[in-house]
Amino acid sequence: MAGKSAKVGVLALQGDVREHAALLVGLGADVVLVRRPEELAAVDGLVIPGGESSVIDKLSRIFGMQEPIRAAIADGMPVFGTCAGLIMLADTVTDAIDGQESFGGLDVVVRRNAFGRQAESFEAELDVPELGGAPVKAAFIRGPVVESVGPAASVLAALPDGRVVAVEQENLLGLSFHPEITGETRFHQRFLDLLAPR
Repeated sequence: MAGKSAKVGVLALQGDVREHAALLVGLGADVVLVRRPEELAAVDGLVIPGGESSVIDKLSRIFGMQEPIRAAIADGMPVFGTCAGLIMLADTVTDAIDGQESFGGLDVVVRRNAFGRQAESFEAELDVPELGGAPVKAAFIRGPVVESVGPAASVLAALPDGRVVAVEQENLLGLSFHPEITGETRFHQRFLDLLAPR
């Protein structure tokens, strides 16, 4: 399997770190929890989990991770962000709190908490032609939405009303939802395939 021996980092500052790590281990990846620059330097790709984007932003600066992650993205490291992770990958974030920053790299505009409060969380089935097979069961929990997609990025999936919820751009993959909660493995496998030797 492509990516089977890949060393994958999960950014472990805040959020649903364990769920991503368990799913990746199940796909055969060697998983490292990343909190410091030296741990980031030892991995082939990075997952930024869902959580609270403003907290991940603050902690990334406290732990000296913001600039190393930005440099890794610019250098072509595969990075996969879900929910808050998508916000952290977006070049532009709307409805951000004062002073909030992202790592950037993904040519999109993302709106935080676009689906309302946690009580308004929902699940939906999404057609994702690039993945093939059955529709994706997607869990949206205070998720962001992609408001616009620049020329460098491409849309992988949208809700029936047209709101974009999955995008990719070369080494970057971003989702508004949580595949690790519903047991959906195909996005993680797509990410691992980016780590295969080229």
